Amino acid sequence: MASRAQETENEVRASRRRFSAAYKLRILAEADACTEPGAIGALLRREGLYSSHLATWRAQRAAGARAALGQPRGRKPQPALVRENARLRHELARAQEDLAQAREVIAVQGTVSALCVPRRRRAA
Repeated sequence: MASRAQETENEVRASRRRFSAAYKLRILAEADACTEPGAIGALLRREGLYSSHLATWRAQRAAGARAALGQPRGRKPQPALVRENARLRHELARAQEDLAQAREVIAVQGTVSALCVPRRRRAA
């Protein structure tokens, strides 16, 4: 019988939302065009955003305009030498595996060859 935690556990994980620079600029333009009371709140509810998004995006727009809005998140790409080193290490490991397999095949062939060679019988 499965435990209660396993029965009710749901493996759905939330992921961080990512907004493109064009989307951010479009939302900021719509927010800037709002003149009626409550219009910005309606915009935020419709888009599923928080007011902190607008504040952050406005600061980014003021600081660096499109460059700051479109800046990618996450790890920076590895330098070419690191990528080449990893590729060469992978190739070396593969070549070593192939060599070990070839040595095993040669050993088996030698054993089979030794077994197949007819032996001379002693004359009685």
